[in-house]
Amino acid sequence: MAMKKKILVVDDSALMRRVICDIIDSDERFQAAAKANNGEEALELLSRNQYDAVVLDVNMPKMNGLELLKQLRDRKIPARVMMASTDTREGAKTTLDALELGALDFIHKPDSAVDCRVETFRTELLRILEVVANSNLPVFAAPERTEDSRQTTGRVADFAKKFSSKIQGSKVVAIASSTGGPKSLQAVIPKLPAELDAPVLLVQHMPKGFTASLAERLNDLSQIRVKEAQEGDELENGTVYVAMGGMHMNVKTSPGGRYTIHYSDEPAREGVKPCANYMYESLSDSRFDEVVCVVMTGMGADGTEGIRNLEAKKKVHVIAQDQATSVVYGMPKSVANAGLTDQVVPLDQLAQEIILNVGVRA
Repeated sequence: MAMKKKILVVDDSALMRRVICDIIDSDERFQAAAKANNGEEALELLSRNQYDAVVLDVNMPKMNGLELLKQLRDRKIPARVMMASTDTREGAKTTLDALELGALDFIHKPDSAVDCRVETFRTELLRILEVVANSNLPVFAAPERTEDSRQTTGRVADFAKKFSSKIQGSKVVAIASSTGGPKSLQAVIPKLPAELDAPVLLVQHMPKGFTASLAERLNDLSQIRVKEAQEGDELENGTVYVAMGGMHMNVKTSPGGRYTIHYSDEPAREGVKPCANYMYESLSDSRFDEVVCVVMTGMGADGTEGIRNLEAKKKVHVIAQDQATSVVYGMPKSVANAGLTDQVVPLDQLAQEIILNVGVRA
């Protein structure tokens, strides 16, 4: 039998620690190997021991969850962390801060320990914990300075301008990402120029309430415009449309040749909502000459079926993120295994490949 994954639970509520540990121990894949009631205790444990994953609260005395993540980053102590906090629903900013600091995923923890005993919370906690415990360990690369990123964007955009006349037809970029996506997207979207000669559709697996904050944050970092896509939005070149959490984003083609965002409320597909498969399939009857599909880090196989169905009707060019730079090599691997990829590239080259494939307006 496989060794149980060792989990560290960090929470200042004794009752909440007990409930979360009980859930973890109820599953034969995991063992609640240690507990800490604040970030200081957790830091001490993490500097001496290795765990397969950490379930981390945000609000704690002495050292809170975000401060612990900063300490782990500064001391270069790699840990696979999932946030479990009552902050994570309303405090989308806190959640995005945690993901930027190295947390891999998050779950909204009910306010009371009694509500944590419900089956939906238990199932979701164990599902996310499995993804996190099997993720690549975070790597502490020096963050690229904004001005360096902008210079890179400028150089690639200038290069692309020279060749844009050779790029034939109208294009759309359609990106799918999941676990590890919010942070990884910061290495892609801010490098896209405002003059990109295509609209960009983005499905990031996230619950309702988080995608608006994600779009806002990416917009603040980028030259290209980024917004949470609203029902009826008309697609424009040089704009990134982030799918709203909790709904499926589709593109409708009007008789006049305009493209608009349309949301549908079908059940989750591939276990996720929004699901990128719907986005890809909705482009089947569009008049774009080519769909540039980009599949990034994430658990599962979302994107593969949609791209396969799209390819039967449209010209597609598929770029997948490579294994070494994916937090979870699930979605890109699935597309590669299906024989659908045209390019496999590391995270820091995705933006340049998008630019070179769709061109830049002169």
